[in-house]
Amino acid sequence: MKVGAIYPQTELGGDVGAVKAFAQAAEEMGYDHLVIYDHVLGADHAGREPKLRGPYKNTDPFHEPLVTYAYLAGVTERIELVTGVLVLPQRQTALVAKQAADVDLFSGGRLRLGIGVGWNWVEFDALELPDTFKKRGRRQEAQIDLMRKLWAEQQIEHQDDFHRVDRAGILPLPKRQIPIWLGGSSEVAYDRAARMADGFLISGRSQDYAQKIKTRIEGQLDELGRERSSFGFESIQSFNRGPNRWPEDIAAWQDAGGSHISIVTMGADLKKVDDHIDAIRQWREVYDSVG
Repeated sequence: MKVGAIYPQTELGGDVGAVKAFAQAAEEMGYDHLVIYDHVLGADHAGREPKLRGPYKNTDPFHEPLVTYAYLAGVTERIELVTGVLVLPQRQTALVAKQAADVDLFSGGRLRLGIGVGWNWVEFDALELPDTFKKRGRRQEAQIDLMRKLWAEQQIEHQDDFHRVDRAGILPLPKRQIPIWLGGSSEVAYDRAARMADGFLISGRSQDYAQKIKTRIEGQLDELGRERSSFGFESIQSFNRGPNRWPEDIAAWQDAGGSHISIVTMGADLKKVDDHIDAIRQWREVYDSVG
């Protein structure tokens, strides 16, 4: 399995030095990839209708993932850079394709673009897409198709319900098709991933449920005639489970055939970046002993 660490940005107060320190420490420890979560805006949840049901508020700091990875591309050498997940439908598709292409070029082909549809309708309103929130799933599918065309051809003609590109393109092109992984927690997301994605990030779920999601998507891959071996699955493990549970969690996901696993240290009452670095070192030692 490939092993990754989640950058605990909501607990580090926007400390830009912590970004570099954590990424370089993870790379030095032999982690294969770094994952950064995404929100452009945080919102006060009080008095909203419909209610905001996600975990983050306006008091939680987030660095913009692609900007952060453009920086980290220059201060790391090997570690894969993963968005986990970028809320794609609230962004301009051609601009994301351009930004992702540049991050991939600057990093030497180290970007993995994890995307999702989001849950915070206040963000969509603030980003001037108030009518898109209810159509965000369909928009995401159109965006995936358009980005892949933009990465492959210097000039394209493309039109769908959300986009029109008239004999235009992005240069420089990336040197490859950047892998697109999906995240989410709905049957629609699982089906969309099986049809269109290169992998799936499973976050915030129990080990048993992660395996059920994997089995669910694999069944759809089989129906579509897609090779299971070409599709990746990443389970995000919680540091809070404790060292007595880590070995069984790691072994269970390994036995289930998971291709990637990551550790998240947020919510463990760790105050400083050095505490989080020590935590991923502890977990990595257990991982190495199991593997």
